[in-house]
Amino acid sequence: MLTGMRWLMRIMVLLVALAAGGTFIPRPLIAPIKASSTEATQRILLLSGPIHTDIAIPIDEETRAAFSFLDDTGFPLGHPNAEWLVIGWGGRAFYLETPTWAELKPMPVLRALTIDRSVLHVDLAGHITEPQPAVTAFDISDDQLVRLRHFMVDSFVRDTGEIVPIPDAGYGEIDRFFEAKGYFNALFGCNTWTAAALRSAGLRTGLWNPLPQSLRLSVGVYN
Repeated sequence: MLTGMRWLMRIMVLLVALAAGGTFIPRPLIAPIKASSTEATQRILLLSGPIHTDIAIPIDEETRAAFSFLDDTGFPLGHPNAEWLVIGWGGRAFYLETPTWAELKPMPVLRALTIDRSVLHVDLAGHITEPQPAVTAFDISDDQLVRLRHFMVDSFVRDTGEIVPIPDAGYGEIDRFFEAKGYFNALFGCNTWTAAALRSAGLRTGLWNPLPQSLRLSVGVYN
């Protein structure tokens, strides 16, 4: 019994050390050198919940062109009141079967703690008030936004060139779910995907950010 407790304590200490290192060791380790002529004219948002993060990018002509393939699925990218395109990545079972905490079930939790296929959740938002605790804003250049769009577009699974929507899946009338590249687990899940997306735009994150709180802290320190 005593030996088991010692091993449990060692595992807990290791996890705490990994979480701390993942937050405070930056990735990339050396800050990228930005050209003096680069102007931060674009604004993106990190949207945080208790366990999940999304990225919101402004809807403009370039965004509509980059994501024009969504039109073929019935997604209303041209909605007149939409100001932001919101995209998040996550585990298929947990994402699809847990729209609210009241609907939490054992099997999606088990899949999230082991390994699961991934999906992308795509939604629209109107005006998003700033500042607020759940919203972290970054001003980036046009080129950085292009790279972020490319990262997001490349995260969709394609079948003979077409993205793959998940039938009858969504939390409301507008949002949609799509098959995504990669596999999900609790250690490398939605927030590590978000961190990778931010890095594609030239921002720095922690080395490993499995939780929204860790990701928000690291991007606040290094950007």
